[in-house]
Amino acid sequence: MTHPGLKKMTKVEVVVGAEDAAVVRDLFTAAGVTGYTTVSGVSGMGHGGAREGRLLFNDRAGLAMLITVLPADRVDAILAGLSELFATHSGVVFVSDTYVSRPEHFTTGPDR
Repeated sequence: MTHPGLKKMTKVEVVVGAEDAAVVRDLFTAAGVTGYTTVSGVSGMGHGGAREGRLLFNDRAGLAMLITVLPADRVDAILAGLSELFATHSGVVFVSDTYVSRPEHFTTGPDR
């Protein structure tokens, strides 16, 4: 499938406990991403049961979802770090192909 004017990239979505969001942001930064979105107060249902959104006056007990888009060749570094995190903490990662209209906003460095 072709998408005129769009460039194929990779989207990484990570859901972790809010207390682990900083670790994921550090992994994103170390992989050279140029930006990310953090959604706080995420709720859902998984192996650990139901999780509610952020509790009143407690921004560390809830879940956070972090989303970034980057070139495919930078994903492995993030996945390696998440593998270490998930060995001792709960969380989930989703990796998918996506297409962006302004690829220069998602890349850094002279060769990108």
